[in-house]
Amino acid sequence: MASSVFVSTTIPYVNGRPHLGHAFEFCQADAIARHYRAVGADVFLLSGSDENSLKNVIAAEKEGISAQQLVDRNVVVFKDLADLLQMDLSRFIRTSVDQDHIRGSIDIWNRLVDNEDVYLKEYEGLYCIGCEQFFSEDELKDGLCMEHLAEPELISESNYFFRLSRYEQPLIEAIESGRLRITPAGKRSEVLAFLRSGLEDISISRSMERARGWGIRVPNDPTQVMYVWIDALTNYVNALSWFVDDPLFKRYWTDAERRIHVVGKGVIRFHAVYWPAMLMAAGLPLPSDIDVHGYITSAGVRLSKSLGNVVDPVDLIDRFGSDAVRYFMLADLSPFADGDYTDERLVARYNTDLANGLGNLVNRTVKMILSYRSGVVPEATEAAGVPERALIRQLEESDQAANKAMEGFDHRAALAAVWNSERTLNAYINERSPWHLAKSDETDAPAILDTALFHMAGSVRQLARMLKPFLPQSAEEISRRTGIELDAVPALQSWSSNLAGSLVKDGPVIFPRIDHTE
Repeated sequence: MASSVFVSTTIPYVNGRPHLGHAFEFCQADAIARHYRAVGADVFLLSGSDENSLKNVIAAEKEGISAQQLVDRNVVVFKDLADLLQMDLSRFIRTSVDQDHIRGSIDIWNRLVDNEDVYLKEYEGLYCIGCEQFFSEDELKDGLCMEHLAEPELISESNYFFRLSRYEQPLIEAIESGRLRITPAGKRSEVLAFLRSGLEDISISRSMERARGWGIRVPNDPTQVMYVWIDALTNYVNALSWFVDDPLFKRYWTDAERRIHVVGKGVIRFHAVYWPAMLMAAGLPLPSDIDVHGYITSAGVRLSKSLGNVVDPVDLIDRFGSDAVRYFMLADLSPFADGDYTDERLVARYNTDLANGLGNLVNRTVKMILSYRSGVVPEATEAAGVPERALIRQLEESDQAANKAMEGFDHRAALAAVWNSERTLNAYINERSPWHLAKSDETDAPAILDTALFHMAGSVRQLARMLKPFLPQSAEEISRRTGIELDAVPALQSWSSNLAGSLVKDGPVIFPRIDHTE
């Protein structure tokens, strides 16, 4: 049986439309999931919506509608964005309506209670609605939340608390041992420093009054609802129905080779500290990996609904196409650090790498086979020479380097490795010059031409196979142009099988050039 891998995005608040940061995380998680599927793993890719947040209630009040009406409407846009970005989701979970999520949250709460990790106390603190988090004064800058540049509200009420402090040393040991890996290394160090500074217990409920009656009720206390983090974070295992020993939970969590959470740096504390501690308290396995990405900025300022400088990814897809947006995210932006967005950068990257680069390469390969061999990929009738061996060696090196990069969640390095083969193939075509061979009177010219066309077609197929995690729909089309469905393209060990005799197909430009940013 194939090994199994679990991959998740965070679940965004749906108090408004998605921004470019949501699209970035969607693309990252999908590329990781597709990479593991490509190497033979059985993958569960999860996303969803965080609907029980106070932010959603406040947004609904401003519109004069119920919280349920607001989330029911807005969640559609997030689902549509996932489809537009070509995500191959196993499930999209909704925290306000999906009964397995509600049941799972309650059962985890009860496990924490049974473990004597929950207690009730009066509490006063500074609460940022945007973060759904209490802050101490020394965590603020000039009295403002550094994430949203907003002044927290002073809240005084009776809350349930989770004994997070009990898990300080077990969390340190899990991270230092590698049982819980945090990528990149700088974020791992950041989490360890936070843990060593000493953990305090955290609030895990809020009053029904402050929640406006919205959220999952605390068991046996009708005056309280679960605080968003203990509700939202449990979605990862609730989606697998852990509470009834569902085979999905055993396959994709308990027995999984990797359990990967793709998260933004703003929520690292919740995913690398609070969530693993809750799992320890509940007696459930920890995630294996927390993959932390930075923010997308504009002129150095984070894109955020709260700050009002969002870039609408649906609008970008309407203007530039799904491939352009997805490719920019994965090829241009750092997997781990903040990255700046402009229309000009997106267009330049797309035109250079795809329209003028890969698209032109595929087009010239197909047209030469159509022109010189009536569209039939010929046999390689000459033994592979130095140019062919160099080309195959580069394909092998790119494949290995791309796979290694994706094991470390570095999609940008993986694509850079793939483009090494794209450049090598272009250089090979120029060196062999099929257009000269087709006109040559030399006796061996037809055989060399057959060999060149054979290796061109095979290399294009391999490029399509390597690109599938990043540009899935276009990779499928590129492979079809060489006469085969992508799933039937053999790996490099047998890359030439089923190649000779294939019928290449012409068609519309795969990557139409974008000539302006209007």
